[in-house]
Amino acid sequence: MQQPVYKRILLKLSGESLAGPVKTGINPEITRKFSQEIKAAFDESVQIGVVIGGGNIFRGLSAKAAGIERVAADHMGMLATVINAISLQNAIEQAGIPTRILTAIEMNEIAEPFIRRRALRHLEKGRVVIFAAGTGNPYFTTDTAAALRAIEINADVVIKGTRVDGIYSADPEQTPDAKILKTLDYMDVIQQNLRVMDQTAITLCKENNLPILVFNMDIPGNLRRVVRGEKIGSLVSGGENA
Repeated sequence: MQQPVYKRILLKLSGESLAGPVKTGINPEITRKFSQEIKAAFDESVQIGVVIGGGNIFRGLSAKAAGIERVAADHMGMLATVINAISLQNAIEQAGIPTRILTAIEMNEIAEPFIRRRALRHLEKGRVVIFAAGTGNPYFTTDTAAALRAIEINADVVIKGTRVDGIYSADPEQTPDAKILKTLDYMDVIQQNLRVMDQTAITLCKENNLPILVFNMDIPGNLRRVVRGEKIGSLVSGGENA
């Protein structure tokens, strides 16, 4: 049996990915599909942390443009990630996998507060850990939260699930002849302003030598292939590994 190349991963999903074509709200069929992908990786004995955004419910930056003060808007966005986390937790547990939600903002009736040692213990006990409410601070995105939590739990890699096959030279949904970039250095992403993760997240990963793998989450079985080491998606790492 092929062994996974990653023992512990941090999976980053966008809130919009839960909505499907309508781009708002939560599509139960998509959360079910994601839960099956997570189960397939979990069945490889991979320890899994998840960070999910909240853009399908509320997006702080666009709210600021509409006149909502930025800190208030970001707090609303953090709460939106908790709603998505509960939805994903429900689907994963229906797939037969134990989970825990850990939030950066205390809400004890809903989830546990984020404590690093507790998160590590849950992972070691074979639970999927969903990290919600971002970093708990305004002005930081869920990309940055994903990088931070991945570093804190000693993940082997940040795996970002998207609707496309990896990182492209331009938005493939807008530019049909955009080229896929299979391997990159962190500085390539920063200097070329590639829309992988925000620059704070990229810098955190660079400073901690944490690779980022971007792949198409919509293709069934892809997450399992990624953790097994198949050459899927695009890998951002240090220059010697890129």
